Amino acid sequence: MGRLKDLRMYVENELNKMDDPGRRNSALVHLYGVSLAATMIARKRGLDPELASMAAMLHDMNAYKTGSYEDHAHKGADLAREILTGLDLTTEEETDLICSAIYHHDDKLVTDGPMDEVLKDADVIHHCMNDLSKKIKEKEQARFDSLCREFGM
Repeated sequence: MGRLKDLRMYVENELNKMDDPGRRNSALVHLYGVSLAATMIARKRGLDPELASMAAMLHDMNAYKTGSYEDHAHKGADLAREILTGLDLTTEEETDLICSAIYHHDDKLVTDGPMDEVLKDADVIHHCMNDLSKKIKEKEQARFDSLCREFGM
């Protein structure tokens, strides 16, 4: 099995431990949605789509495991490092790249490294396009507008 499939299996097994089926379903939809968007954005920008997808699959795991979004990006980067190290799926450099993207993914008003930006943008795309009845968050509006221009939407 490929390492992305191995990671997805791990994530699904962890999310299946959630008691609330609605929350579990929302978590799966979000992680897979952000993962697909990250893959597409990374490919368009000439970055590694597999690493982008892996970062997306892990980006909110801390929040889902703890039930708290308090400092979830920074805590999520630590958890991702534990998971990736434990599963031995990535090199140290790849782990650092993935963890940096997760660490910075909530800083939507700041520009960071290229892979960090892929995850932020993928997260925004899913937030803004998964439920079209929701108003776009103020902190995500400029980024969403930029993505619409980039993708000709």
